Amino acid sequence: MKAELKPATLAAFDAYMRSAEARLRYDGQGSFLWVDAVPERRRLALEGKALAEPWTAKGEIAVPDGLIHDWVGAVFIPGATLEKTILLAENYDNNKNIYKPEVADSKLLSRNGDDFQVFLRLVKKKILTVTLDTTYDVRYVRVAPNRWRADAYATRIAEVANAGERNEREMPPGKDHGFMWRLNSFWRYEERDGGVFVECEAISLTRDVPAGLGWLINPIIRDVPKDSLVSLLNATRQALVGRPAGR
Repeated sequence: MKAELKPATLAAFDAYMRSAEARLRYDGQGSFLWVDAVPERRRLALEGKALAEPWTAKGEIAVPDGLIHDWVGAVFIPGATLEKTILLAENYDNNKNIYKPEVADSKLLSRNGDDFQVFLRLVKKKILTVTLDTTYDVRYVRVAPNRWRADAYATRIAEVANAGERNEREMPPGKDHGFMWRLNSFWRYEERDGGVFVECEAISLTRDVPAGLGWLINPIIRDVPKDSLVSLLNATRQALVGRPAGR
């Protein structure tokens, strides 16, 4: 069941990311938030829903020997301020408490102004349990007095075999089971309407689904991107106002 990240797979992901990054650049024109592009989205967010949708109609993009997953979501946090929301986001040492059980451990490795290096141990559970040791470069940018954005790029993702056991070990990145080879996330924060909108677009790369193993692989590859995004947004809201958003 092991898989190897191949050059053609990585090249396809890099090409997709270049296109996504060009789309995500904000020049001050048009909507800053994804929810503002569709009035129904904004209404649902203001009513307390945690939203998550695939950027593409399918929710995944097939590439040679892999799948790209591109999901975007939003939550509105009533009564929150932008200052407190950003302070929460930057408190990486506390991520393991805010986002458990999906974040089993977290650590701020370094900080230079608004640039961070971060370690997270992620646990994905859906029939299978997958543990990943990940590091990120994160940059925060103040776009306007009431707006911030943050771009987080995973610089290393290693699947952990026998996690929590005395013989746990990291598998070589790109030579594992292929449940997560790349993960980049793009955050937007805006204070208005008596609270803060928090949005995240998460773009990841996994293996494809081998014939005959769809029942085992599909849940962890195809369901987890959406479930993790909703869980992340809900936990952010709960940390700030003490109650999760609705689905």
